[in-house]
Order: sequence, then structure tokens, then C-alpha cells
Amino acid sequence: MIPDTSISDRDRAARGGRDPLNAQWLRTFAAVARLGSFSAAAEELRYTQSAVSQQVAALEKDLGTAVLRRRPVEPTEAGARLLEHAGPILLRLDAARTDAARAREPGLLRLAVAACPGAFGAAAAQALAEVRAAEPRLEAAVCTVPLPAVVEGVASGEFDVGLVDGVAAPSDPLRLGTGEGGREALRTEPVSERPLAVALSAAHPLAGRGGVRLAGLVDALWIDAPGVTVPLEVLRDADPNASPRVALRLDGGDAGALEALVGAGHGVALVPRGRLRDVAESPVTEPRLVHRTELLHLDPQGPALDFAEALVRQGTAAVSPAR
Repeated sequence: MIPDTSISDRDRAARGGRDPLNAQWLRTFAAVARLGSFSAAAEELRYTQSAVSQQVAALEKDLGTAVLRRRPVEPTEAGARLLEHAGPILLRLDAARTDAARAREPGLLRLAVAACPGAFGAAAAQALAEVRAAEPRLEAAVCTVPLPAVVEGVASGEFDVGLVDGVAAPSDPLRLGTGEGGREALRTEPVSERPLAVALSAAHPLAGRGGVRLAGLVDALWIDAPGVTVPLEVLRDADPNASPRVALRLDGGDAGALEALVGAGHGVALVPRGRLRDVAESPVTEPRLVHRTELLHLDPQGPALDFAEALVRQGTAAVSPAR
């Protein structure tokens, strides 16, 4: 009788007796390389620093070469090459884990939507209401996270669809970095475009103007509020010599707090027109830029597809994802 040699045994023999690359070692190495710190990676991964060091050392022993320099902490040439593979590999593993978990509960209907702060507006809320009304058993969730987390979450299957936003020229797609690192299958659909405006206090000299040029505002005092305002890099792009003066920084993505600060005269803010209701605003006339929102997905099915099509019916998307 011919002995039954398992697939793993045959694979191991073909690889000279070596086991496949350990995914956890690879994930730990990627975290250390990204953060530039063993201690920061340990905190993010919820390991001890010793465990992180041991996993990196085990990876280096398995590969037969160093992948990280220790002072400063940065990838070696071999480590840099390994990082090019690590992202797609880990993304595919996460997606496989999510798929397998869903297969255990085939009757479960769920819709997980990720959105950048400010990207999930009234149209998205109405689209979600339509989907929930059509399927009362649906388990729906909306999670507000930064743009990179939306992209990674949709690519890995953690989220079914994502809503992302940013600044672009009219009709130009957002630059999301979806064409690399295992994200090549991600697709985007335009949802909406809104003009930009400078939010001002009622007492500001520019309040009531029919329009402003960004290049003429480089000496203004700005409120830097990531997640609510348009990034100040837009001002620097408008004028390479510009260095916007930040009067105050607001963290946390609270639009109400930003509105109060602008209204009290702490500074001006660059926002999508109409986002702040109780302060003055002046439309941006130059350069020609818009605030654009896009729907991000892989291959939406079931409730995710219904949600995408509901957005189209709301009249907020230019095209519908293909069935």
C-alpha cells in the first residue's frame, strides 16, 4: 500500500523541509517597520516588547538574513523587499479569515459600512434606511474611521463598503492608493461633488464676499481640524510658497466644536460648502477644486449591493456598481 502523504508533507519536502512563512511573524515585522519602534509595535499588537523581538528574531532566523536594523529601527534591503510582499499577503489572509467566518453563518445578513468623518451624509443615511426597511433582520453598522482604515477595511473584508472623501479637480477621482499592496481589486464609484468654501465668523472682513482665491488667504489664521476641515495641504498646493498659519488645532472630528470656534473668531476653515450651517462662508473661486465623496467596494453582494444602488436612487452617484 502506498503511504498517504499529506499535502503539507509534500509542500514541505518541495521546500527543502522548511515550513511556510509564519504569518504572525510577518505581521509583527510589518508593524515594527511601519512604526519604526519595537515598543510601539508591541503596544499596537498587545504583545510584550520581548515577544515582538523574539518574533522578529525568529523570522530573521527562518529567512537566514536580517530584516531590520536596530538603531535606528528600519528595514534592511532584504526587509524592504519582504515588506513589498507582506501587505498583499496579510490583506489576503485577513480577507480569507473574514470569508470563512461568514461561511459559518450563511443565514446572517449584515452590512458594515466604513466612512471617513464627514463622508456619511444624509444621502447615505437614507440609503441605509431603505435597505433596513426592506430587510428587518439585517445587522447594520456604521463605523467612522480615517481614510487609510476605510481602504484597508474594505480590502480585507472587515467592511462591506466604504465611503471616502477628499479634494480633487471637478470629475477627477480621488487618489486612494488602491492600485497596489493587495488593493488592486477595489473599485470606486462617484457619489457626490460639492464646492469648497472658507468658513468665517460674521465679523470677518471677508464675510459676505461672493468668492475668494485660496492664494489670497495664505496670511489668514486657520483652524486645523483633521476629519472636519479640508487638509491645509490644499493651501500649500495652491501656492507652493504658502505656509498657512495655524491659530488652533481641533482633534476629534467634532463639526459642532469647529463651528463654535469659527463663529467665535478663532480662525477660518476650509470646508465643503454647507457643512457648517451657523457661520458665514465664502465660496472658493480659485483654484477649481471640489469636495468629492466616493463609494469604495470589492464586489458588493446582497445588502451591500442594495445599499450602493439605493445611493444611486438618491441621485447622489453618477454610476451604479455593476451587478
